[in-house]
Amino acid sequence: MSEPVVVTVEQVIDETPSIRTLRFDRAFAFVPGQFAMIWVPGVDEIPMALSSDRSISVQRVGDATAALCALGAGSRIGVRGPLGRGFPTAKRILAVAGGIGAAPLLPLAADGRVVTFLLGARTESELPFHERLDRLTDLRVATDDGSAGFHGFVPALMETVELDDFEAICVCGPEPMMLAVRDRLESIGALDRSFFSLHRHMKCGVGLCGSCAIDPDGLCVCRDGPVLPGPVVLRSEMGRHARDASGRRVRFHRPG
Repeated sequence: MSEPVVVTVEQVIDETPSIRTLRFDRAFAFVPGQFAMIWVPGVDEIPMALSSDRSISVQRVGDATAALCALGAGSRIGVRGPLGRGFPTAKRILAVAGGIGAAPLLPLAADGRVVTFLLGARTESELPFHERLDRLTDLRVATDDGSAGFHGFVPALMETVELDDFEAICVCGPEPMMLAVRDRLESIGALDRSFFSLHRHMKCGVGLCGSCAIDPDGLCVCRDGPVLPGPVVLRSEMGRHARDASGRRVRFHRPG
């Protein structure tokens, strides 16, 4: 297992009230959808999707992300990666994202491969990268409170597009959102063109410890994913259960 490369944070960008982008002084060759293990000295090492070849975008959800969000220009962190498998090389992509799930999809848009981008968040102020995505793609937004775009959840925006127009459908966001997208794609026979970026607890990042293995195939999300094809996701544990940091199975509760 490689040692982390120490980088300096050269810029901090406030994307939303809860999401910040940390831009490094060094670029990494990567495939959109890959991640890196980010080492915060004295705190922890955690997996983070790369939002560009020299940045991660962070939402505060725990101790390590809180520490990352508190960093300023000149701070130093470790980057181990890129790791895992990214999104396919398709050129006409429909991207579907919820909140910070837009981060690994942003490089696809920057490459000019996303035709339409469906982006959801709780409220207008929490829509990440929306100005950039509006320039790069046909951006359509949904907010839970109706403050911008469609009043409701982002999977409902799929009704506004013709899925046959796209070579691939790339999805990342909260698991309930991805479950709704998966079910919709399965119901209309489009699951075989879809790819989902899964979230699981990761410790080693390279498939050695097994902490991110998913039922029933035993695939490691860090090594065999985090991006997995729709048919694999369909038979996986997604929407049924996950595991906490100790490895204990946690049942998934479908909303509603």
